[in-house]
Amino acid sequence: MVMKASLQLRIGTQLTMTPQLQQAIALLQLSTLDLRQEIQQALDANPMLEQEDEFGEQAVSEPQEAEWSESIPNELSVDSDWSDTYQDIGSLGGSSEGPDFERQAAGQSLHGHLLWQLAMTDFSPREYAIAESLIDALDANGYLTQPLNDIREGLKAQGHDSLSQREVENTLLRLQQFEPTGVFARDLRECLMLQLASLPEDTPLLMPAKRLVRQFLEALGKDDMRLLKRRLSLDDEQLDDVIRLIRSLDPRPGSTYGVTDDSYITPDLVVRHDNEGWHLELNPEALPRLRIQPDYASLIKRADKSQDNQFLKEHLQEARWLIKSLSSRNDTLLRVGREIIARQIGFLEHGEEAMKPLILADIAEAVEMHESTISRVTTQKFIHTPRGVFELKYFFSSQVSGQDGGDSHSSTAIRARIKKLIQDEPSGKPLSDSRLVTLLEEGGISVARRTVAKYRESMGIPSSSERRRLR
Repeated sequence: MVMKASLQLRIGTQLTMTPQLQQAIALLQLSTLDLRQEIQQALDANPMLEQEDEFGEQAVSEPQEAEWSESIPNELSVDSDWSDTYQDIGSLGGSSEGPDFERQAAGQSLHGHLLWQLAMTDFSPREYAIAESLIDALDANGYLTQPLNDIREGLKAQGHDSLSQREVENTLLRLQQFEPTGVFARDLRECLMLQLASLPEDTPLLMPAKRLVRQFLEALGKDDMRLLKRRLSLDDEQLDDVIRLIRSLDPRPGSTYGVTDDSYITPDLVVRHDNEGWHLELNPEALPRLRIQPDYASLIKRADKSQDNQFLKEHLQEARWLIKSLSSRNDTLLRVGREIIARQIGFLEHGEEAMKPLILADIAEAVEMHESTISRVTTQKFIHTPRGVFELKYFFSSQVSGQDGGDSHSSTAIRARIKKLIQDEPSGKPLSDSRLVTLLEEGGISVARRTVAKYRESMGIPSSSERRRLR
């Protein structure tokens, strides 16, 4: 057999995660308090940045800007790294000075975060029941602690007699796509493999990293570098890079949830009502306003190649991009927030009972963004309304169809209706779950008794017999 060398030309497209794009994504998912910390670090590290009274880059006059703007690109070079200047993106912290309407908040549990994602995903009733059981079987680190067969038998005992093992396995595969990446793994190997599978295909040394985790994780634990180099056909430098990639993964993806702290909620958005209707705007006190420092900017000369001038140019690039990223974050928040409020006017005017069904895909389609972007925008972003301060994802809830295919209702509205019915019940005759089902049906809401019981328990309301004893 004769081997012939050949030259082939392939044309394709590829998305490169430039430092600018990484920074924009990182800023988008930060809470306001965390973002304050990053902005303060940028102000401390970059002499080209300073605070101003208004948003936007209003740094220098036109004659001054003409001296340097032509020689400064709009974006950072691909081989530069934002983290070289600004460290610890995503670290906790905040400014000591905050707006008047801050309030204390507790961290969200892993269980609650997964249930919210479940409600926003298109699952059939059978798949939803399986998913809830799988979520209940997770430990604090996000690992599945029960065998799938035991979970299936438990579901069959609850009335799901025809449930197959394949259905449970397929539902688990879908849940393993939830955030945080690596959750629902059954062991460390599967947890790391899930995280590696989520990386871009062009990640350097991704394939040998997957093979190491899949076949030689025990050898890595024993620090048997000779075996790893031989089996993976890697030299010392390549093996070090592979191990560095694996160590960048999180072996306990659920451990960051469920820990309360003393951080404060600062609303990103404020909604107000006047004679012209409802209006949404950015909270003017949430973040400091940045601009290019005019004195330093005026020192930049187009033809000057000195080291000091190059230092200023590099920091000017980073300063301009930070301002641009913050502006983009604000624009995205406003677009998403306005679309949410436009669909939930009923809640603002009448309360939870008027909450409409809403899922991530609805907003993503309306604002022409990906669902993952909407998830980032609505997590840890808060809105101040006349009814209180709410996280943006509070306005999303799953849909329950009405009687005979009538109007659908959100789970939030149903919970509010159940709560009101119980509050108004006769003191001597508490309403049973079956009676609540009947009253809801009279209002055009058809739900199963077990759903009413689940909603009631989620609100911490005792059963009718317990309420009778308490009275």
